[in-house]
Amino acid sequence: MKVLHKRGLLAVGAATALAVTGIIVLPAVNASAASGCRVAYTANSWPGGFTGNITITNLGDAVNGWTLGFTFPDAGQKIGQGWSATYSQSGTAVTARSMDYNGALATGASTGIGFNGTWTGANPSPTAFTLNGVTCTGTVTNTPTPSQTPSKSPSASPSPSRSTSPSTSPSTPPQGGTPLAANGQLHVCGVNLCNQNNKAIQLRGMSTHGIQWFASCVNNASVSALADDWKADLLRIAMYVQEQGYETNPSGFTNQVNGYVDLAESKGLYAIIDFHTLTPGDPNYNLDRAKTFFAAVSARNANKKNVIYEIANEPNGVTWQQIKTYAEQVIPVIRANDPDAVVIVGTRGWSSLGVSNGADENEIVSSPVNAQNIMYAFHFYAASHTDNYRTVVSRAAGRLPLFVTEFGTVSATGGGNVDLNSSTAWLDLLDSKKISYANWTYSDANESSAAFNPGTCAAGSWTNPSSLSTSGAWVRSRIRTADNF
Repeated sequence: MKVLHKRGLLAVGAATALAVTGIIVLPAVNASAASGCRVAYTANSWPGGFTGNITITNLGDAVNGWTLGFTFPDAGQKIGQGWSATYSQSGTAVTARSMDYNGALATGASTGIGFNGTWTGANPSPTAFTLNGVTCTGTVTNTPTPSQTPSKSPSASPSPSRSTSPSTSPSTPPQGGTPLAANGQLHVCGVNLCNQNNKAIQLRGMSTHGIQWFASCVNNASVSALADDWKADLLRIAMYVQEQGYETNPSGFTNQVNGYVDLAESKGLYAIIDFHTLTPGDPNYNLDRAKTFFAAVSARNANKKNVIYEIANEPNGVTWQQIKTYAEQVIPVIRANDPDAVVIVGTRGWSSLGVSNGADENEIVSSPVNAQNIMYAFHFYAASHTDNYRTVVSRAAGRLPLFVTEFGTVSATGGGNVDLNSSTAWLDLLDSKKISYANWTYSDANESSAAFNPGTCAAGSWTNPSSLSTSGAWVRSRIRTADNF
């Protein structure tokens, strides 16, 4: 069952959003024919920090291995953590070298790279782009000068997380009619969740209630209804650790979760494996159990493309550093078996980015988890968490990869009246930011957050409109709107 989220005072500084988009034509490396490429740069900026994203589109002959150079106009601009390239900086000059997996660019192909940085004084857009030593001239060129000899292809090994920035080029048309067939293996790209075509996407679906209590609500017929009638993209599998859950029968609950993963896969849905810790709130209390559980499920499901791991549901009563320490011990256990899957890390204050404890996303931005291909969880209950929470999420979405793995249309207790005004404001925000979400709950629990009226699971009346609660009918109507994959 849910517990009341303690609401703290919001104490955040104002954020500055910077959006800079430029189109720069660069000559490519092939000296035998006219070649060129297009570069688009965008940035989100806040006091003292920023995220830069660069998309390179090859307009000419195929290249195999590239080095992109550019210059920061201000001496206070510094590269920090980056993705999809190896970065170096000398003074204001920055060099980004391709990885093995994105070094080959066919004619018309695009790749994206990105980085987090810091700034003092000013944060203007980079200038003086070069590609493989050829100065950006804004025109197509045939042959580089002798001083612009193409560099050799770098020997960097591929990133295990495949973390890239979303492509702005047209993606390959989806093959198959399910979300899983259309999107394949997912990965984190900048602040987005991206599909196999490197397109930023949003997944929408439902969370089970505790599978120790509501197993009758998760079966072939109900998951078929979720896929076919609700048109959902994912099923979150809420496996409580305490409260008559995993700790009472580790092998039994592990097998139950794996069965639900298979069921979701058979319907073309993604599956979030939720290690549902709530009481006690310190995830380190369950560290050994988490390592055992995630070693088992990641080994068993390593070859599946539909699995997302959520390693701590709602940490509470702990610091961000305690959560980070836990994450940095559990994630390597998963990566040892499944190097490609997305991992979601819970956040402070019942996964509120710390807002329920009077903090905000800055504590994560300043000390992120040391791992790749991860996202950060945010939970809300619309009647309890309103404008101040939305303000933080709206700003944080440009700084961190967020996934709303749980939300309710009611109060944080899981009960009370459905607040459609706040719920609408929330989902409009999530849609605008392409933040994926799962609603609590795909069950017939005797609480207003449940999607079905009591007795539905026993009767199996999954597609009967009269079986839906007020919350369920509204959430279903939102999920059923067309995806943009």
